[in-house]
Amino acid sequence: VQLQASGGGLVQAGGSLRLSCLASMRTFRTYGMGWFRQAPGKEREFVAAINWSGGSTYANSVKGRFTISRDNAKNTVYLQMNSLKPEDTAVYYCAAEKHGATARAMEEKYDYWGQGTQVTVSS
Repeated sequence: VQLQASGGGLVQAGGSLRLSCLASMRTFRTYGMGWFRQAPGKEREFVAAINWSGGSTYANSVKGRFTISRDNAKNTVYLQMNSLKPEDTAVYYCAAEKHGATARAMEEKYDYWGQGTQVTVSS
């Protein structure tokens, strides 16, 4: 299984970015998918997750600004990030969980991880 995250970059505060994560597994539609992030000097933290049927959950810090979605026909999960803040600066990772009925915030539940994409928000 391979997860390829892309879409990161440098953006000014208040701007937007859309991250994509292309997955290699043929049964992508059965997986739960999540986005996590790790800022310099900090532990990795949950951002958003989506289950196989499209149910989602978000960290309080991004609720109302970020939207997770999936396109099963393209084996891709997205993270639309609006109203970005400097504190959103981090490496963003996508992850996949085999048992996709629940959108989970706990990283230990995830089976596969992508390589990360850098998001930098300038003030």
